[in-house]
Amino acid sequence: MTSVSQPEPTTTIQPLCPVFGQCGGCAYQDIPYARELDLKQRLVKELLQEKLAVTDDCFAPIVPSPKPYHYRNRLDLKFIRARDGRVLIGFTPAQNGIIPVEACPIAREPISAFLPELRDHLQKNAPARYRLANLVVRTGDDGRVRWGGIGRRSCRLDPEDYLWTEIEGRRIFYSLETFFQANLSILPGLFQRIKAFDCWQKNPVLFDLYAGVGLFSIALTDQARKIFLLEENAQSTTLARYNLDYHRLTHAEIIAGRMEETLPTLLAQEADDAPKVAVIDPPRAGLSPRALEVLTQARTFNRLFYLSCNPQTLARDLTGFIKQGWTIRKITPFDFFPKTRHIETLVALTP
Repeated sequence: MTSVSQPEPTTTIQPLCPVFGQCGGCAYQDIPYARELDLKQRLVKELLQEKLAVTDDCFAPIVPSPKPYHYRNRLDLKFIRARDGRVLIGFTPAQNGIIPVEACPIAREPISAFLPELRDHLQKNAPARYRLANLVVRTGDDGRVRWGGIGRRSCRLDPEDYLWTEIEGRRIFYSLETFFQANLSILPGLFQRIKAFDCWQKNPVLFDLYAGVGLFSIALTDQARKIFLLEENAQSTTLARYNLDYHRLTHAEIIAGRMEETLPTLLAQEADDAPKVAVIDPPRAGLSPRALEVLTQARTFNRLFYLSCNPQTLARDLTGFIKQGWTIRKITPFDFFPKTRHIETLVALTP
């Protein structure tokens, strides 16, 4: 979730968080949300137009988060046992140390309410040998809170403890140790806009690249005649299998391995005239040189959707697509991370 730089805001309001400006997580609690959206949209547009020959009509308006506050389903916290024996949990500032917190206004309410209970639990129960640890606290649509970080495999959940969110009537399960989007409230809007493109009319084959636990496959399952999920992380493929089995999606297949290694063989096997759509949601580092090469040469795709949490690496990768003759059809910023410097961007491309 690498940020883009921003100009100095002019209008200020009172931040909700008492440690705003200290923990380093938020940047925009002191300006109105409309101003934040305007800044983010302008900065993404300026960056991509600086790096690429993109016309104004390629840009769609930024999609706001339904929840500017209390949206994050996950917090990553630092645990420190002080010399006097007290347990502190909080965030890491720019320098070393910790900013203790009792609540976090951008976290979902069940997580915020749980933080004092978690601190008290660790004060009483954390093994004495633990002086420093990284904690993960997560919730889902039903408000259950799970946490891990103290002990081996403490982030691994049993199936009955999996967390979930529901999109258009389908539950999508995830765990503490698997990647999942932090803002659940904006996901329905993301898929509404993806489904609005004309590439779904002929019921294409969907290639869910960097599939994770299968978020895109589950949400777009009715639009595709067949689905391939490509994912290299073992924990994510376990959850993806669970999600497919839960919904009995017999037209979906998981391909375990690195995308750049498995996709060429898969496309060769599926070399027919059936329309093909790809969705990629890579890590913040973007595409590796080999992955970019494989994707830019995969011209059998009728449409490719690139969801990026890093405008800088997005601009770099889009340059590679354009050099290989791909065309940018639409760029839509999504405010997945209100009150922070981060922004998500969806780009639709055609070969």
